[in-house]
Amino acid sequence: MIKRLLFCAIACITFSTATADEGMWLPSLIKERIKDMRKMGFKLKADDIYSDKKASLKDAVMQFGGGCTGEFISPEGLLLTNHHCGYASIQKLSSVEHDYLTDGYWAKSRSEELHVPGLTISLLEKMEDVTDRIAAGESKEDIIARAIKGKGYRASIEPMYYGNQHYLFVYRVYSDVRLVGAPPSSIGKFGGDTDNWIWPRHTGDFSMFRVYADANNEPADYSIENVPYRPKRYLPISTKGVEEGDFTMIYGFPGNTQEYVTADAVKYVTEVSNPMKIALRTIRLDIISEAQSKDVATRIAYAAKHANIANAWKKWQGESLGLERLGTTDKKIAYEQEFAAWAAGNPKYSTLLDSMHFAYEKSIPGYFARELFNESIGGIEAFQFAYWMYMKNQGEKKFPADEQAKGRKRYLKDYNVQIDRAIAARMIKEFMTRMPKEEIPQQLSEAVENMGGAEAFAAYIFGNTKLLSTYPLTKDEIAADPMVQFASWMAPLVKKNRGYTYRNLSNVPTIEKWYREYMQALREWDKERAFYPDANFTLRVAYGTVTGYENVDGEYHTHLTSLDGIIAKDNPEIYDYNIPQALRDIYARKDYGRWGIMKNGSPTVPVCFLASNHTSGGNSGSPVINGKGELVGINFDRTWRSTMSDIEFDPAICRNISVDIRYVMFVIDRIGQASYLFEEMDVR
Repeated sequence: MIKRLLFCAIACITFSTATADEGMWLPSLIKERIKDMRKMGFKLKADDIYSDKKASLKDAVMQFGGGCTGEFISPEGLLLTNHHCGYASIQKLSSVEHDYLTDGYWAKSRSEELHVPGLTISLLEKMEDVTDRIAAGESKEDIIARAIKGKGYRASIEPMYYGNQHYLFVYRVYSDVRLVGAPPSSIGKFGGDTDNWIWPRHTGDFSMFRVYADANNEPADYSIENVPYRPKRYLPISTKGVEEGDFTMIYGFPGNTQEYVTADAVKYVTEVSNPMKIALRTIRLDIISEAQSKDVATRIAYAAKHANIANAWKKWQGESLGLERLGTTDKKIAYEQEFAAWAAGNPKYSTLLDSMHFAYEKSIPGYFARELFNESIGGIEAFQFAYWMYMKNQGEKKFPADEQAKGRKRYLKDYNVQIDRAIAARMIKEFMTRMPKEEIPQQLSEAVENMGGAEAFAAYIFGNTKLLSTYPLTKDEIAADPMVQFASWMAPLVKKNRGYTYRNLSNVPTIEKWYREYMQALREWDKERAFYPDANFTLRVAYGTVTGYENVDGEYHTHLTSLDGIIAKDNPEIYDYNIPQALRDIYARKDYGRWGIMKNGSPTVPVCFLASNHTSGGNSGSPVINGKGELVGINFDRTWRSTMSDIEFDPAICRNISVDIRYVMFVIDRIGQASYLFEEMDVR
């Protein structure tokens, strides 16, 4: 308890010394930051941001799906998120006959809103510090059980500061979510992978959904009897725009930062992990892209898969470049040397860094094996299905045909065997080359050698498997299947590496246990440093200002892009840059209506803007809120040189990218012809 009180005392001191821009703050503690926020232009009070006793801005924000953020913009459950967050849902509803990815989709009435099976949104009901309850002996299971009495609730207890504190998060989950509108991908994904993580940016990255509930506003399974959900709070929309220096606040669910790790972790990321993952994903992307370029149906089927692979692939490249530019590893080493000098006089911490270095040395081989397996063998879709079949076939009972069919549908949705076989040949080869020999199953080594290489082995298992057929297989047929045998050889490695299901290397228990003590020590030693908990997909507040930055010496990037930049990039021969003809016609007429602005003496439409908010994966779709609590944009990306901010935030260059809400409204109005939706919004 003494340690707990000391930790909290230090936390209060360092919390108040944080500077603007950097930080992902817990909403329930935002009152400690409100003075700084108000100096920067925020007009509301702390309990307007977070309260579990009255409606607050937190009630307008949701976790969208499993890894994005969304926000309510009407009292009738209408929400905005990113196009790339809704991408898989839009793809799921698409076909060659109804290609909503290419053409977009706009419901003209409530009856045309399309239910998305499996899509959920989670609303935070409350968050509570339960550190003392756990320290007093109350189990996490009991705390959660007491918190989720009622329909549609879920709860979790998440560690902060590497387990020095624990918070309970209680959510209400709604599963009747329907697509209302999405621009064509040539707007919502304008620039594709080429422009991803890049500024200047011209992407209308938004989509619209609506949440439905039962007559009592309670969570309910999909039914035509359901009615639009009535949120406690929704965001008014400001059409006044943003200017350099304006206050901005990001409210969302950032997923993964590791700001306090030692040089060991940074070296692993830059020298080992990122290079391997980038190389393997490049191979997979090249194979998929070539197939997509030859066939429309394949392009649609693999659109979401390609996007999922490419997003992190490009992020890791920017992250490595940013960490090298900042010299983060060397700075961490110097920081640790200063800490070690201080700790030498404190018996409690004198050997702490040695213990951490040793823990990394012991844990890295196993963690790397897990990452390599996931990026190579784990990237083969047929292997994923085969492993599932192998595990289900271990029991004595007959493997039901309907269960086989469900598994086949789940694992092999939008599947192309030629693509998967080509990927398998390359991934098996990479696995054999990069994995330490003692980690490679002997059966696989012998099979690859006997057949003359990975490509021949892949051709054999794909050419002889029965898993891809539609008829059910007997237990003996499953056991004898070459793809299942391949999966069985890998099973010990899969089982061994399943222990490494952690966000980062530093969260492996043998390492993380030292970070609890390390965080305590840092707070005792570095009293001027701003300490905020690393992101872990829990609700956070980040704030900063609208601002450009100096990209390289003599090259300053301003904060705003416009429709002029879209027209400059427009190219009908390139899928990602082939904008709708309607947008060209509007530009030719300069028919912008209330959404137009004057820029450099000419009329145009604002598209995207930059700000200095600290964001991460999971913040996609987060509302960008001005000082009055109004929606001015939707966060969707960072600049490429900002992606290292998960490890080191550089206020001089780290910028988040948002689509300007005026462009969102312009597209709804002029491209989607869905201005009827404005009637339920508070547009100012």
